[in-house]
Amino acid sequence: MTAPAALLTLLALVALATGLGMVWKARTGRLRAADGDAHVSAADLGAAELGSRATLVQLSTAFCTQCPATGRVLNGIAAEHDGVEHLDVDLTVRPELARRFDVLQTPTTLLIDGHGRVRGRISGAARPADVRSALDRILTE
Repeated sequence: MTAPAALLTLLALVALATGLGMVWKARTGRLRAADGDAHVSAADLGAAELGSRATLVQLSTAFCTQCPATGRVLNGIAAEHDGVEHLDVDLTVRPELARRFDVLQTPTTLLIDGHGRVRGRISGAARPADVRSALDRILTE
């Protein structure tokens, strides 16, 4: 391979990696609406009960570096609203939930309404503004 061809190949790989990284960063931590067809009960998550109005379910693992900060954010937001609970589920203990909810990265946050319907999900560290706006929509319906 000639030097110019090697340089072009290297530049193409750097451009591809940069583009993929930008797409990944843009999607991580963003709220995605769910169709609301999936239903969850407290027993499904190994909890005594879900919030009467909404539940913020954080799917974590023991080795997740972003999970403690996400947990603090979700716990604080849940404390701001009556009837809203934050539940942290360790996927190393409940691996079947990773398959059920197609979890590809931790933390993953599920927003569940008072009827147990999954209304949204966030893959990666949750952005407080996104969680608050989605929660407000759930609570006002």
